Amino acid sequence: MRYLPLTDADRGEMLSVIGASSIDDLFVDVPEEARLDGPIRGLPMHASEMAVEKHMRALSKKNLAAADAPFFLGAGAYRHHVPSSVDHIIQRGEFLTAYTPYQPEIAQGTLQMLFEFQTQVARLYGCAVANASLYDGSTACWEAVAMAGRVTRKNRVVLSGALHPHYAEVVRTMAKFTQDEIADAEPAIQPAPDNAGLISRIDDETSCVVVQYPDILGRITDLGPIAEAAHAKGALLVVVNTEPVALGAIKAPGEMGADIVVGEGQALGVGLQFGGPYLGLFAVRDPKHVRQMPGRLCGETVDAEGKRGFVLTLSTREQHIRREKATSNICTNSGLCALAFNVHMSLLGEKGLRALAADNHRLACLAADRLAKVPGVSVLNDNYFNEFTLMLGQDAREVVHKLAAKGVLGGVSLGRLYPGAQRLSQCLLVAVTETTSVEDIEALATALEEVLP
Repeated sequence: MRYLPLTDADRGEMLSVIGASSIDDLFVDVPEEARLDGPIRGLPMHASEMAVEKHMRALSKKNLAAADAPFFLGAGAYRHHVPSSVDHIIQRGEFLTAYTPYQPEIAQGTLQMLFEFQTQVARLYGCAVANASLYDGSTACWEAVAMAGRVTRKNRVVLSGALHPHYAEVVRTMAKFTQDEIADAEPAIQPAPDNAGLISRIDDETSCVVVQYPDILGRITDLGPIAEAAHAKGALLVVVNTEPVALGAIKAPGEMGADIVVGEGQALGVGLQFGGPYLGLFAVRDPKHVRQMPGRLCGETVDAEGKRGFVLTLSTREQHIRREKATSNICTNSGLCALAFNVHMSLLGEKGLRALAADNHRLACLAADRLAKVPGVSVLNDNYFNEFTLMLGQDAREVVHKLAAKGVLGGVSLGRLYPGAQRLSQCLLVAVTETTSVEDIEALATALEEVLP
């Protein structure tokens, strides 16, 4: 029997009820340049399963995979070695098929894992409490902004110019529906972040200041003065971290006065995964703010016999009774990715994380020193962890394409992240991790010497 769920009459009736003239009306909020104007190009309209498999394999061979070339891409998504034991553990049936643990008596394993995950994130961020994860780093950033508005009852948001532009765009998009005023800027192309300029934009109506650490150019700064300035105006400091491995080497944001710390957990346990799914991390420094946190929290308790057990202590999502009073309606918490993060962190331990971070920084220093010797190339940063910005003196996007043609994935052009920003177009963001070899660094330096005039 063929599965034809809707007739044209059914579709017409549904559209009339919601007041839409056509199905296309449902997609008007998607920018026109992002919408397809027909079938996906390069795919056959109809073919056998074997023919489709052959066609897809041929298409896949056109890609240059991260593991098949010297790889220096970062900008919020990082290639780290994920031990095979991580995948082995998360593939176990009790984890792979588990969903929201509504019934704690049969979900103790999942609940305990989330409790341990929360502990890991709280310690990593230098905070008192972390939640049981969110969708990804960019939406976690917005959730922090929304939470700051609830706490301070203000609606002006100051974004650092050095916040990842994709994170800033998510904040701007969501703010359209909350009437928050967004004060943002472009990053200053200088060795250190423009903290003085950021502080000067904080006023009495500011609900929060959002900074990235390390920032989009790879720079590291002392967050203390920014926290003091924000608190003096009754605002909260929100810190975004896209590379959790960095916190094995640099001071935790909560220890420098950050009120809310959010970030992307992809770098640990999850892998690049062709762009997702990823993992949102969220923590607060002051326990008094716990009830304003989005998502859910697992807690430890005892059962009727006095044995240790785990439960959902707080669950403020819209699907959990609170409906329109919920602190968040982004229900996905990427539980399997949280498990992968948890397993990888447990395998590393504190000493292992610090050693991994030290190895990342050592290799980044080797790369920066070698690339600075390439004629026409200079390193922007005064300090960095495993990511830094190169000044090339010409359009970096063209250089990236030339490097790729030589089999080197050389970095991310800031012109790609900031289209139309001419002063950023000559900047190349380079990320180095423990997966980068000395030979990879030499391959990038040699390729740059060949493609730069």
